[in-house]
Amino acid sequence: MALLNKFLSGGKSQPLAAAHGHGGGDHAAHGGHDAHGHDHHDQEGMKVFGFWLFLITDVILFGTLFATFVVLRLNTAGGPTGADLIELPGIIASTFILLTSSFTSGIALLEMNRGNKKGLIIWLIITALLGASFIYLEVTEFIHLVHEGATIGTSAYWSSFFTLVGTHGLHVSVGLVWMAALIIQLARRGITDVTKRKVNVISLYWHFLDVVWIFVFTIVYLMGVM
Repeated sequence: MALLNKFLSGGKSQPLAAAHGHGGGDHAAHGGHDAHGHDHHDQEGMKVFGFWLFLITDVILFGTLFATFVVLRLNTAGGPTGADLIELPGIIASTFILLTSSFTSGIALLEMNRGNKKGLIIWLIITALLGASFIYLEVTEFIHLVHEGATIGTSAYWSSFFTLVGTHGLHVSVGLVWMAALIIQLARRGITDVTKRKVNVISLYWHFLDVVWIFVFTIVYLMGVM
């Protein structure tokens, strides 16, 4: 009888132990999955933090360029001034185009939050086309100024002008390449945690460039022409 009871209890304990072992394995696997997800989230957060650091350095860069322009804006060395050569209607058109592109990038962000991959890509393409139009008008303006005798070596005023405006244009060009690469990635991989982070970052970068351009338009063009 004792042997029977021992047999019965042993028969029950083994499956129970196996069940506990299996449950422990599931728990360990689940814990590993959570740890991986947590590490991935931390990596994405660090990348966003790194972008904010980059943006802070850009603020310092443009602040230095603005300060330099303000100090040198009267040093024309007897040559042409901004009021002599700058055509304000074209600059106003460029400003309208760039501000519109900021609006379209915001719509792209809304489409992403809705999970609309097609709408996101379409609005990013529209934003990129507007940005390319802005660069085209800026290059056209630079060519016009050079033909009129205003180059980066003409005077301190034009050196600071071309450096400031050209640095902003270079940032916009980098943003266009970045946006084109992101559009390709979205078309291949769709909306994921990684692509979401990248869209948020490029949108923030684009808005930053619009804010910088407002200061360029006000300080360089309006103050220089009026």
